[in-house]
Amino acid sequence: MTLSLVLAFLWIVVANVLGMLPSRHSHWLAAYVLIALGVPLLGFVTYEHGPWVGLVALAAGASILRWPLLYLGRWLTRRGG
Repeated sequence: MTLSLVLAFLWIVVANVLGMLPSRHSHWLAAYVLIALGVPLLGFVTYEHGPWVGLVALAAGASILRWPLLYLGRWLTRRGG
């Protein structure tokens, strides 16, 4: 298994552990950190394995970070008119 896939699986495990921790306010901070780490990692996976594996990794990340994506979609809808 390549380094990019190992890091992607580690990112998924860390994201799930952070989601299970009891917290009131640090979930959004964790989401920001996961996004900041996940975007370059997604590029690395796509570079090493091609666009299809990159799309699978994108879908996995989007399923974990679905609430920030929903809020982004609502914000873009409001701004778009």
